[in-house]
Parts: sequence; structure tokens; C-alpha cells
Amino acid sequence: MTQFDPNAASMTNSGIFGLPFHEQDSALIYLPIPWEVTTSYGSGTSKGPQAILQASRQVDLFDLEVFRPYEAGLYILPESKKIKDWNEKGKKIATRIIQTADEIDPNLESDLETINILSQQMNQYVYNETCRLFNEKKIVGIIGGDHSVPFGGFRAASEKYPSFGILHFDAHSDTRRAFEGFTWSHASIMYNVLEKIPEMIKLVQVGIRDFCEEEYTYVLSQGSRVSCFYDSELTKKKYSGIHWNQIAEEIISKLPQSVWISFDIDGLDPRFCPHTGTPVPGGLDFNEAICLISKLVHSGRTIIGFDLNEVSPNLEEKKDEWDANVGARLLYKLSAWTLASQNKAKIQTTI
Repeated sequence: MTQFDPNAASMTNSGIFGLPFHEQDSALIYLPIPWEVTTSYGSGTSKGPQAILQASRQVDLFDLEVFRPYEAGLYILPESKKIKDWNEKGKKIATRIIQTADEIDPNLESDLETINILSQQMNQYVYNETCRLFNEKKIVGIIGGDHSVPFGGFRAASEKYPSFGILHFDAHSDTRRAFEGFTWSHASIMYNVLEKIPEMIKLVQVGIRDFCEEEYTYVLSQGSRVSCFYDSELTKKKYSGIHWNQIAEEIISKLPQSVWISFDIDGLDPRFCPHTGTPVPGGLDFNEAICLISKLVHSGRTIIGFDLNEVSPNLEEKKDEWDANVGARLLYKLSAWTLASQNKAKIQTTI
């Protein structure tokens, strides 16, 4: 770090956020997963990790809340060619399934099985890599891709932590059963977690505003294991004069000591992510989300890992970097507060 100037412009081919680190000397490792096989509306989220990397080099490293978080070391792994190949193959098949869903197609069942196998392979890759990094005493941040990608990370966390919770930012509940026939759909990630990972003892959902009746009923059936803070209810509280600080404290009170943050960027107001796959009016302000994460850390809880998904840049049509710009800044704040929660960065008390 002696020759690195955090105040200077980033070099073109520098690491994430313009940093000079390598994997071995970094506390936090980003695992990019360029995957969007089961998306059925907007596309492009498989380009999210690369777009975030490019935009990250424009992020200033000085932070008013966490003191020099970059000094702990931040490094992004190369994108896996296997993941890219599986994604390309799976997306072609899945598109055909979605387009012919209302028709009688004898090949549909075998095609669905192919998609589920490819998705399982992706899950296993994420699991293996997360386990490897955990074993090397690294903090893991998964960058999607669609929101199906972190399941392997959750599974790895369940083997490292006897019990943990998930703080889930999203516009969608993601508790559908095998949406459109895809067992590992991006719309089924939290259903799969609740059904398959008993070590995940508490799911707290924030910003949810687009869900079907079956999902609503399923969430209710989970009892105290799931607390959902619907966007409409959060808005009513704010309109009635309840401060966000108080709302944030209520949300945090539902979480256990160890917390994984799962952040679908469409949990934010779509003005921050207009090209995400399924934008929904409403949602959190950027600073409301950061405030909630900071209060989580100030409460003494530990962020054991995180994922950031559904950042979909619009680079081909309009060279629009806004989504990636927001995603990179959100990633930096997630990283800073995660490091602070694990005593690898200091919280600023004075400026």
C-alpha cells in the first residue's frame, strides 16, 4: 500500500475500486456470478458484475462512516468461464420454455430438467468457492447475476454458523415454488432457503411490494421465522410521522446475532436501478438502506457475508452506466459495514 494513493484517479486496469490488492492479501473477496438463466422479464443482469467492476473505479474511497475500509483489502475473483458457458446454454433453453409455456411441448420436461441441472451446477460452484474462501478466513461478497445465485453461499454459511438470519432487501418476496417450472428460479430463492436450510433461523424482508397471494400465504405459514416489512406498511409509518431511525430499529430487533445481507437492488426505488430485470414503483431510498445497514452494525450484530444482485446495466443501447454506478457505491457501503462488523475496519466517531 506504500505506493498506492487513495486520493488519485484509478488506473484503467486496476482492481475493483481501483485498488492494488491480490486475493491472498485481501480480507474481503467478491465472487462474481454472471448468471440470469431463469429471468423472464428484463435481461442483462449477467453483465452486472463486470459493469460494477468498471464503475467501481470511479468510487471515492474516503468514507464518512467507516474509516478507510479499503485498507482491509478488497479483491474480485475473475468470472468463471464455466458459469458463463452454463448461463449461455441455459438461457437459450429457458427462453424457449417460457415462450412455449402455454403450448403442449413433449420436450418441455427434459428441457426443464436440463435447466435445473445447470442451476444445481451453478449452486455447487458458489458453494465450493464460498467454502474455500471461508476456510481461508475470507469474508465473501457474492455479486450477481439474478437473485438465484447466492443459494450456495447460504448453504456454505449454514455449515460455518450453527444459526444465522438473512436481512433481505427486495421488491419481491421470492418465495414462489419452482416459478415457471424452474426449481432454482430467481423468484424462488427465499422459498428454497426456508425449505432447505434449517440453520437459517430468521428471514427479515424489507421493501417487499410485488408478490402473489400464494407467497403471502406461505410467508404467513412460516410464523415467527419470517418477518416481512412490506413497502406499503413502511410508507404508512413514514407518512404518520414515524422516523426512519425508529423503523430501522424495529427491523433490526427481529434479527439474530449473525446476519447475511441479501440485497436485490430492485428493493430500492427504481430511480436508482431503472434497468433492473423487474422494476417496481416504490421502494427504499438509497440512504434509507445504508442507514438500516449501519444501524445493524451499531447494534453489535455481525454481518457474516452478503450478496448484491439484479444490477442490470443498459450499456448496449444507451451506454447508460447509472445502474452500475449505484451498484458499485452500494457494494462499497456493504463492504465497509461488513468489515466494520467483523472488526476489520473502524467506525468513524469524529470527522
